[in-house]
Amino acid sequence: MSELETLNWQDWDSVLVVVAHPDDAEYGLSAAVKEWTDAGIEVSYLLLTHGEAGIQGLDSAETGPLRAAEQQTACDIVGVNNLTILDHPDSMLVYNLELRKEVAREIRIRKPNAVVLSNFEVEAYGGLNQADHRVAGLAGIDGTRDAANPWAQRELLDEGLQPWITSLIIITGHDEPTHTMDLNPESVAAGVASLEAHKRYLEALPHHPKPVEFIPEVLRTENGFAKTFRVFGV
Repeated sequence: MSELETLNWQDWDSVLVVVAHPDDAEYGLSAAVKEWTDAGIEVSYLLLTHGEAGIQGLDSAETGPLRAAEQQTACDIVGVNNLTILDHPDSMLVYNLELRKEVAREIRIRKPNAVVLSNFEVEAYGGLNQADHRVAGLAGIDGTRDAANPWAQRELLDEGLQPWITSLIIITGHDEPTHTMDLNPESVAAGVASLEAHKRYLEALPHHPKPVEFIPEVLRTENGFAKTFRVFGV
């Protein structure tokens, strides 16, 4: 692996995280989010589903609100003030123009310097990636471009939402990162707590490693802690 560049984020005003499910932002990314919010950056989350298919043995009508509440707690821990959850079906997320428009709408509302997406490669996280993750990533890229294009998603102009050009698309959880950012121990601890906030979800996964054990290990470097990303200019 070539030497990673340092992610220069200190001049940002706003970040939008676009993911498929509750808990998707809590596997290391939320520690970086804590760094950003502590520095005064407005970080918003856009979830495309409520994750209602995520707890086996629990009815989806109960699971969706439960997971949304756990996500809100996780957001509170790392200083995320804006949480938007769309109503697309968990595990059956479909890529289409409407989904792109919903992403573009949130971008025009939040006006982020960077849009952060989860890894959406077919092979990811040590196996074959989940379908919703793949759809969310592609919709995130194309929605970011739609948000900047005055000729795309024209209905958003009727809503009074003007085009917004985002500077960077950032991929978290990628096997071939290009950039890194240092993390302090307090941010790592907040990242652990944000994943622990998904209590009922984790209880349904008895073989899931304990957040307090594996999150610091994922972020640990020779000199402390850091989060890596694959970064693209838009």
